[in-house]
Amino acid sequence: MSKRKSQRSFGIGVVGLGFMGRTHVQAWQAAAAAGLPCELVAVADSDAARRAGEAGGGGNLGNGAGGRLFDPARVRGYASAAELYSDPRVDIVSICTYTDSHVELASAALAAGKHVLVEKPVALASRDVKKLLDASARARTLCMPAMCMRFWPGWTELRAAVARKTYGPVRSAVFQRLGSGPSWSRAFYGDLERSGGALIDLHIHDADFAYALFGAPVAVSTSGTLAHMTTQYRYGPRGPRHVTAEGAWDLAPSAGFRMRFLVACERATLEWDLARAGELCVHGADGTRKVALAAQTGYDGEVRHLLDAIASGGSSARKRLGATLADAHAVARILEAERKSLAAQRPVRVAR
Repeated sequence: MSKRKSQRSFGIGVVGLGFMGRTHVQAWQAAAAAGLPCELVAVADSDAARRAGEAGGGGNLGNGAGGRLFDPARVRGYASAAELYSDPRVDIVSICTYTDSHVELASAALAAGKHVLVEKPVALASRDVKKLLDASARARTLCMPAMCMRFWPGWTELRAAVARKTYGPVRSAVFQRLGSGPSWSRAFYGDLERSGGALIDLHIHDADFAYALFGAPVAVSTSGTLAHMTTQYRYGPRGPRHVTAEGAWDLAPSAGFRMRFLVACERATLEWDLARAGELCVHGADGTRKVALAAQTGYDGEVRHLLDAIASGGSSARKRLGATLADAHAVARILEAERKSLAAQRPVRVAR
């Protein structure tokens, strides 16, 4: 998106300034620094120090903030989301609070006429995601789930290659996302009834990406625990025969964080590994070709994508979203089937 497409600058508000809220603040600030029409104008958090721009650390990708996050003289701080929604300067809201508050806060933002970027998981239960999906259908503004891997350099190229069958049909797709449990907000993440554990909060990225590539599976087979699981996605006769995703929160902190995909197509194998950040490897019959990637994260990509969709305006804006609440609802159903499979220790069909 270039600034020429829309001369209007959109006011940004961020609700919740924990690790993910700080990540959104930085992504919006980077977009503004790149010349895109947006400006952080307001934040909301119950913690006065955070509202004043005090930064914190954390994060499995090493992107915790250092120093002051923003200038409190330029960014208005509110103690509640409702106050931020009443600010007429705010056009777009990032919801970065705990999962069990997402639907209520996002619905209220839509009712206030704001565009919304709501963090994942939208909700633990598909029925709750459906509530927000219905509220969004009634709204004049956009609501996008923050599925950052759909916008991550390397992952976007994989999705395009699969859609175009650049290297032929997919034969196998393997995803890994492994680390220790979050070192921030331990009380929340340690409460599996609120966070859903690694299955819902971490593994959702790969469940969503498999869905983005291949659609909903017919059934899933998940083994392990809520802290470390592997799922096999079973597709019909037209889908790939081997798709798996492993997610974990039980590694020792010193083991670090690992994020990777390995996708074997008919004529090449595509590989991306966080340990080799900045390049996508295409392994073919004649050797390996390394594809240079944009120096940004999926967090940067998702906020810029939402800006582009909003700036496009008209009836096409909703259709331009690269991640939708309908997607989030479908993925929530997949994860519900995975949790049932984990408990029953057998394959479970995915509800339609």
